[in-house]
Amino acid sequence: MPSPIAQLELGRDGAELAPKALDRSTLAALEQVLAGQASDVAGIRLFGVEGLPGFLAADGPVGSLAARRLSETARPVRAILFDKTASANWSLAWHQDRVVAVRERKEVEGFGPWSRKHGALHVAPPFELLARMLTLRVHLDPVPRTNAPLLIAPGSHRFGRVPEVDVPEVVSRCGVAACLAEAGDVWTYATPILHASDRAAAATRRRVLQVDYAVDDLPGGLQRLGV
Repeated sequence: MPSPIAQLELGRDGAELAPKALDRSTLAALEQVLAGQASDVAGIRLFGVEGLPGFLAADGPVGSLAARRLSETARPVRAILFDKTASANWSLAWHQDRVVAVRERKEVEGFGPWSRKHGALHVAPPFELLARMLTLRVHLDPVPRTNAPLLIAPGSHRFGRVPEVDVPEVVSRCGVAACLAEAGDVWTYATPILHASDRAAAATRRRVLQVDYAVDDLPGGLQRLGV
């Protein structure tokens, strides 16, 4: 059974909740911007969505949360909309996010393997680059225990790149916390934290806007795809 989420801290645990970070009017405006996206799919890579950059910029209602943790130069480098419903009710095994989205392929030492996700080109960078990133999850709907909250292994971001065979052991050592949320809450995570998600036990709509933030430019002519 996942443990309570109270008192999770970003530096120590790799996760922290900002309750009611978006007020009702801001949340409604964000919902309007995202209203045209497809539903009933596991995840939608967002690029060029009109109106979205203003929310995600370092001086915007979402981006300012990342800027406080990273620096004023923090910028959104990938955004995905997850829309879990009764007809799109998936589960996600324990894993780390290990890739960044880029505009085109260039062979650079330490970067690889390559893949394509949500139609975008991705590459696994050196772990040190991931360790300097943050991931924000903006909740558009309530997420009680029955509606598939994100599960994290607190402190697992400090284990470096965890081989797949060692993931169960690291999760066992760190324990599991369920990241419950209300609409308007924003969770901030260390990007490499181990995380998972079960199928919803009582599926209602669960929309989450997930945004990766970074301050580093990529080497060797690689360019982040951005949002």
